[in-house]
Amino acid sequence: MHDTTTRTTMRLERFVKDWLEPAVLRETRPLDVEAWTVGGEPVPFAEAVRATYAPFTLGSAWGRPWDTTWFHVTGDVPAGWSGDAAPEGTRVELVVDLGFTGAGPGFQAEGTAWTPDGRIVKAVEPRNQHVPLVAGQALDAAGRVDLYVEAAANPDVPGGAWTRPTPMGAWDTAGEAPIYALRTMHVALVDETVWELLQDVRALHGLVRVLPGTTPRAAEVLRALEDMLDAVDQDEVAGTAAAGRAALATVLAAPATASAHRVHAVGHAHIDSAWLWPTRETVRKCARTFSNVLALMDSDPDVTFACSSAQQYAWVQEHYPELFERIRERVREGRFVPVGGMWVESDTNMPGGEALARQLVAGKRFFIEELGVEPKEVWLPDSFGYTAALPQLARLAGSDNFLTQKISWNDTNTMPHHTFWWEGIDGSRVFTHFPPVDTYNAELTAQELARAERQYAEKGRANTSLVPFGFGDGGGGPTREMVAAARRTRDLEGSPRVELSDPQSFFDAARAEYAAPPTWTGEMYLEYHRGTYTSQARTKRGNRRSEHLLREAELWAATAAVRAGAEYPAERLQRLWRTVLLQQFHDILPGSSIAWVHREAERNYAAVARELEEIVDGALRVLVGDGDRPVAVNAGPFARDGVAALGATVLDAARGVRTVAPTPGPDGGWVLENALVRVVVTADGHVTSAVDRASGREAILPGARANLLQLHRDVPNEWEAWDIDEHYRRSTTDLVDAAKVEVVDGASGPALRVLRELGASRVEQDLALAADGRGLRITTRVDWHERQKLLKLAFPLDVRAERATSEIQFGHVHRPTHVNTSWDHARFETVAHRWVHVGEPGFGVAVANDSTYGHDITRTRADDATDAQGARGTTVRLSLLRAPRFPDPDADQGEHELTCELVVGAGIDDAVRHGYALNLPERVVAGDHGVEPLVTVDDDAVVVEAVKLAEDGSGNVVVRLYESRGGRARARVVPGFAHTGVEVTDLLERPFAGAAGEPARDGDAVLLELTPFQVVTLRVRR
Repeated sequence: MHDTTTRTTMRLERFVKDWLEPAVLRETRPLDVEAWTVGGEPVPFAEAVRATYAPFTLGSAWGRPWDTTWFHVTGDVPAGWSGDAAPEGTRVELVVDLGFTGAGPGFQAEGTAWTPDGRIVKAVEPRNQHVPLVAGQALDAAGRVDLYVEAAANPDVPGGAWTRPTPMGAWDTAGEAPIYALRTMHVALVDETVWELLQDVRALHGLVRVLPGTTPRAAEVLRALEDMLDAVDQDEVAGTAAAGRAALATVLAAPATASAHRVHAVGHAHIDSAWLWPTRETVRKCARTFSNVLALMDSDPDVTFACSSAQQYAWVQEHYPELFERIRERVREGRFVPVGGMWVESDTNMPGGEALARQLVAGKRFFIEELGVEPKEVWLPDSFGYTAALPQLARLAGSDNFLTQKISWNDTNTMPHHTFWWEGIDGSRVFTHFPPVDTYNAELTAQELARAERQYAEKGRANTSLVPFGFGDGGGGPTREMVAAARRTRDLEGSPRVELSDPQSFFDAARAEYAAPPTWTGEMYLEYHRGTYTSQARTKRGNRRSEHLLREAELWAATAAVRAGAEYPAERLQRLWRTVLLQQFHDILPGSSIAWVHREAERNYAAVARELEEIVDGALRVLVGDGDRPVAVNAGPFARDGVAALGATVLDAARGVRTVAPTPGPDGGWVLENALVRVVVTADGHVTSAVDRASGREAILPGARANLLQLHRDVPNEWEAWDIDEHYRRSTTDLVDAAKVEVVDGASGPALRVLRELGASRVEQDLALAADGRGLRITTRVDWHERQKLLKLAFPLDVRAERATSEIQFGHVHRPTHVNTSWDHARFETVAHRWVHVGEPGFGVAVANDSTYGHDITRTRADDATDAQGARGTTVRLSLLRAPRFPDPDADQGEHELTCELVVGAGIDDAVRHGYALNLPERVVAGDHGVEPLVTVDDDAVVVEAVKLAEDGSGNVVVRLYESRGGRARARVVPGFAHTGVEVTDLLERPFAGAAGEPARDGDAVLLELTPFQVVTLRVRR
């Protein structure tokens, strides 16, 4: 037989485009349209329905960027289209084209259809343009169309380019001109047989494209499609569509092979809580997506939908209560499935330990209390890498399973597993799936299903994967076309078997199939988007400051409640926590959103800080009493300067000078010296020596300059705000010249001030050494006006470290400083929380910070090293600032203040102490007396991370603590108040199944034995 594949395929593609797709709508009729433009922020339906509307002509322009236009659509359904007179095999729908562009769903105009009584019917979007016209909903009592369409003029922010600066990311720069034109607002008669034929053709055409052309199955399907083309008359598609379906029936009925891959297809819509749109638009995206899903469920009883992020449900509950009640009903049925158990799909690299725990606490409590369900998995398909602390937190929150997708974006190495155990720093494990389909926005095409089968790494041991399907990022969700594709591939030769499913069913099946999966230990580092540790420094500083203020507010409010009977501000704290948790979303905290989002985040952080300071101030006034004596307050977990951890002490007098005075040093430089450390600073402000006086060890690499600011060209290949590409290292400018170096009086005493100028920017640094400490504190103030530049601060250290230690949530990780493997080479920019540490046996150096996350730590040669000597030292560099142009063209421009500390002769324990001290500075308030700690711990390896009152309003005190050094610890925990018992709980403050009854007691004390990095939550019953 001659090969006609190319000719038949060309014929099929033209037939579909020119005849089959147009024939789905037998007839269309325009409706009457009126419009009202909001001219600002969105308004509720109740306000829109009372507005004055004006006639609007199809083809007319509408929609200033980010504005909203409401269309009122009315008209008759033509006689004979509905009821008993309707043609067999047809249905009636409203079809809307708001002027949709080639951009994907969720990245352009979107609409929501409302009934006159304020009920959302469904959304209208680029590839989901229909609204069902159902009597009693979209049709009035007389059978006429009467709907309101809330049309959002959301711009296509990238405009096809992800590197070009755009004005579309903020209301005040996006322009005034309308960007859309209304094309269609028609009532349509849909031919259901033609629509079904179109789905048949799409499924089989896709199958032919992925099957090897030499297989009998590919030839069989191609010939069936050819027969279909012969059977359907393009001049009478409606009348011959049934014959076309009959020509395809046999090949559609051929069953899959016994070894075919099994796919659990889960309806999904990954909705970014903010990204190329502000959070106010996400609220509406949720309503649009969820109404799409509910409409699909109404028409198809087999559809289920998995939806994460308690914040998004809470938005719908607040703004669309009627829609929320419909969701609640579907949740009861098990069809609308809350997943993930987190407040948002957060970044996991940068949130602090307590914050990451609260993501799970806040999310799960909402799902349990408002919807009556508890998700058993953590669902983070799109976050930019996954902390090694997460498995323990997931298990402590009652979750057994984990799903991610983003690791498929790795730029160097391929993840070796798709179903596996993921083990965290403490040894906890979660059953993990990484869908081989490599997308969380699948459409269930043949190409996607074939990719899932081809890439699945567990072949021979297991054969089941999950495919999340539905339009996402900007929302939209699954469509009826996707569900049709699932039905056709349920059992189809040449395709994986596809089952419409839900996450728990998948995990149950995967666990049953794969009893002994492999284990991945430690962090899952994303080899991509490394710039997200640094972009939008003000957002990151706001997060760090908020986390520590929340700690202080809870601690002192709980102490005031227990000690003085003060009211605990539970509702305020919950609201403030939720604000901070929202802003840890994986496109806000990482700095990868439009200007609007980050401006709003900065305003929110400022408001959070004001309110938390009020709570702290009010609680401390109650605790220390009226008076004018200086009282030093320590919210940190370690005693310092004579003040107990978590307590307050009256000072004999106000604290005086606390830093040493710089003295003249060699070559016009300076010396800062105390009993522990001697630091030499050059005349141009660089540190060339930092000696631990007890051991005599030098911390700075010979011949090198520490406190060296370095400027790099920073032009990533693809995603500007997201990426730092390795080639930045090949363009380095050392900022060695100083405009001025002088001694100044700082807040705590003398400091050495260094002024540098670079391009259009200015950097001012204060170097200060505490009178009794081993940390050189460097406060860097930058007025930043560079573009596409990366500013780093370098410390070349005379420490030959094979690995660097970086703080993460509730512990730390070790990462090699060498690049022996491709995995090491790809990890050239890393994340750390409050400190990093490098060391040799007996000597180490830590670098602590107050708001920086991005670091690179490399092996370094001394100036006098020979080729034979290799690396002698280690350079620690902090990534201070970036200046990407997209999606926020003014990212990081303006003033910043960042503080770090070089801690000489430090062990891991010193690093932990200095990290907390830098981020929880001592307060001095006026009062009458000190405050005894609410809880004390006798082992400094065991760190108290949170003290608060219980979430259930019982008044019980909750203490969360962890082992911080990576070893075993025995700790005596003593509540400083009368209590009737102590129990170990999970993160949600429920009795913890992993605890063997109540902990051992010694009088009022609780005796704990902790394993490395173990997190323990105690509920103390008052």
